Amino acid sequence: MPTARMTSKGQITVPKGVRERLGIGPGDELEFVEENGEFRIRKSVRASPFDKYVGFLKEKDGQVPDRIVRDLRGHDDP
Repeated sequence: MPTARMTSKGQITVPKGVRERLGIGPGDELEFVEENGEFRIRKSVRASPFDKYVGFLKEKDGQVPDRIVRDLRGHDDP
């Protein structure tokens, strides 16, 4: 079982094998989940604010980009 020692600043180094199993790297966030008086650590997966736009332009395939932008901004054609 991997272990880690806490520094005086409350920091720990997550062992390499644990990082690999969790699929985490620099900049990733971890969640500490309490269950029955014990804590589990897991990778924090947050939805991207851009997820709602995936496929948004699919129906506009083949249209002129400038026209799409004008339509989205509510501009009338000159």
